Amino acid sequence: MRRTVAALLAALSMTCAGTCAGVTARAEVPEVRIARQFSMGYLQFNVIDHEKLIQKHAAALGIPDVKVSLLRFNGPSVMNDGLLSDTVDLVGGSPNGMFSLWAKARNTPQEVRAITALVTLPFALTTNDPEVKSLADIGKCKKIPVPSLKVSSPAVFVQLAAAKLYGIKEFARFDPATVVMSPADATIALLTGSGDINCVVALPPYLQQQLQDPKIRAVASSFELTGPTTYTVAYTTRKFHDRNPKLFQAVFDALTEATDRVRADIRTASRYWIEDSDSKLSVDFVADAGTKNTEWTTVPMNTLKQAEFMAEIGTLKVKPTSWKDYFFPEAYGLPGS
Repeated sequence: MRRTVAALLAALSMTCAGTCAGVTARAEVPEVRIARQFSMGYLQFNVIDHEKLIQKHAAALGIPDVKVSLLRFNGPSVMNDGLLSDTVDLVGGSPNGMFSLWAKARNTPQEVRAITALVTLPFALTTNDPEVKSLADIGKCKKIPVPSLKVSSPAVFVQLAAAKLYGIKEFARFDPATVVMSPADATIALLTGSGDINCVVALPPYLQQQLQDPKIRAVASSFELTGPTTYTVAYTTRKFHDRNPKLFQAVFDALTEATDRVRADIRTASRYWIEDSDSKLSVDFVADAGTKNTEWTTVPMNTLKQAEFMAEIGTLKVKPTSWKDYFFPEAYGLPGS
């Protein structure tokens, strides 16, 4: 009797192993959790969300059901923590924030690489202080808000300014003046003269919003320090890339289509951003901010120069030799730099 019961249980177990696994596989819906920041350097994500482009391209590759969720963060530090802890899958941020993760986790499943670039655009040092007349006066800035210390694009801008003015060994001269603040809060502080905020490294469209006030001036552009440079990229972990090759390809294709959509119809993309950000800015204003000296492109531009600077000052412990070191192979056909 015991042998008969054991045989029946074994048979039942084998049957369930096949049938239950099939039910689980059918019930499991792949998810892509996207993290982005406050500025408009991620319009592709707004288009992807509103027009369900990941779902579209996933279905074309044989994945009929994909859940896509968007989360918003102030700076790269928290987003990067989420990426490494597997609570987000896809991050939109500056190349600078991505570089630090790439260097820390190289050759592990958590190695981070970029999928595509998103946009090349300038940001600027703005001020309400008449004593700050040019980049040479940055030392007169009492506090300089940045989204994240040391690794955000605005923070690296401050270090580049110090290196240009006083030599590479003085790259950290103005770091004590930097404070963490969202672009929206930094804009309010500058416009109202709150606290010691008399300078901001301003990002579009907050840059254009600040410059509407006659008391605010832009005294230096990021392009003056680096030339035209990729402002934002989309990135993820090797684990996500290798575990979900079809889903990764769907994300890559969605980013490519979304970039084409932004280029072709900046007004619709701007409207999506306004809705998602609860912004009071007009579509005309945001669309205009997203076109001046701006190129929406998946092609990385001058990213290697940024990485080389961060390696030279010690922020990166590994110096890349090519932009392909920190991009996934799917992007290798692009004429990047």
